[in-house]
Amino acid sequence: MNPDTPEHSTASKPPGEPGGPGSPKTKAGRVFYGWWVSLAGALNMLVSSGPTFQAASTLFRAIEDEFGWSRAVVTGVASFGRFGGALLGPLEGWLTDKFGTGRMVLIGFTIGGLGMILYSRLQGPVHYYLAYFILSLGFSMGGFVPSMSAVNAWMPHRRATAMAIVIGGSSLAGIFVPAIVWGINTYGWRETTFVIGLITLAAGPPIAYVSGKRAPAYEDLAAQEPKGPKSATLARPIAQRDFTPRQALRTRAFWALSVTHMLTNLSVGTISAHIFFQLTDRGGVNLTDATAATIIPIMALTSFGFQMLGGFAGDRVSIRAILPVLILAQGASLIVLAQATDYLGALGFALLWGFGFGGRTPLLHALRGGYFGRRHFGVILGMSAFPMAIGMMVAPVIVGRVFDTTGTYQTALYVLAAACIGAAVTILLATKPPAPGRAR
Repeated sequence: MNPDTPEHSTASKPPGEPGGPGSPKTKAGRVFYGWWVSLAGALNMLVSSGPTFQAASTLFRAIEDEFGWSRAVVTGVASFGRFGGALLGPLEGWLTDKFGTGRMVLIGFTIGGLGMILYSRLQGPVHYYLAYFILSLGFSMGGFVPSMSAVNAWMPHRRATAMAIVIGGSSLAGIFVPAIVWGINTYGWRETTFVIGLITLAAGPPIAYVSGKRAPAYEDLAAQEPKGPKSATLARPIAQRDFTPRQALRTRAFWALSVTHMLTNLSVGTISAHIFFQLTDRGGVNLTDATAATIIPIMALTSFGFQMLGGFAGDRVSIRAILPVLILAQGASLIVLAQATDYLGALGFALLWGFGFGGRTPLLHALRGGYFGRRHFGVILGMSAFPMAIGMMVAPVIVGRVFDTTGTYQTALYVLAAACIGAAVTILLATKPPAPGRAR
């Protein structure tokens, strides 16, 4: 590690500057600043993933009701929107590593907010796909990769817990789905998405300010941790294992994690785009819109709870030992959903999905951060997310096409469950790689 790079150097910075000697920016009272970065990341995910993940299927239902387009066309926009994230994922990671989380959040939220406003004015399929592409690109640029890079840099000894907090923000966004459904039913989907766009524009600057502070060097983090019996975040020496992107690509762990993440997220992309349809279709669970809207917050709260438990456990036990169980639980939830015919069945799916998907999500990212370090984490995350994004891009449109042909989601859900079984096997190949060749 070169101590003279901007990310790690503190000696050249004047007192009071972020990362400089005696900086007030690295502490907030007796709370280590890394926790504030984690909370800012959670708020980031709440805003950026709410309309494109948790509430996506409710917006798609409104679009289908107004325009009468096919299910493949309506939900295929999610695939088209993720194309930008998949294509630019490595570039987003490189930009985050070079320019910092703050700038990426500010730019991304500006693009995402304007994209939501453009979405609220759509008139036809071309406009629909263009607006969704813009808002998805903005939320991708300023959302997940910058937030995870920031907590990976600030929280090397509570990586799993900190990442769980960030990802938990995405789950908590599901709590607001009933409010979005109410807004759509009361005022219309155009007015509702316009307001979401304004909220996004307002949220960008404060989130960028908090999460944009660069983390000090490894050796300086311990000195900035508040002392006390409950402040053991950095009590142990920090192992400095910073892989370059090229070094990471040469490891089996990188590819095993990437394939595992892709296989598990095939169903994540599908559930995001199609869950409200499956819950309300006559050939599915056949719930009313209002009743179906209560299932998504249950999924969100259960996911959030197990994300916190998963993060807590991941900092204390072997992550690879518990990941296969959680991945298989996610697959089992899809089988439950395929068989569900009433509210009780849908509730069973929501609880089991929250346990499997919620618990495993922060652990996969924490494993990647622990293996490859923080210096180039943004690029490595962007590269490993490429196959995952491709899978999430392709799955919703294929599932929508299958539904248009067969009139049911059952077959697709069984196939996605089988993909989770495959992921439970590939994660076993993600053993810790040897340290990079150059001594650090």
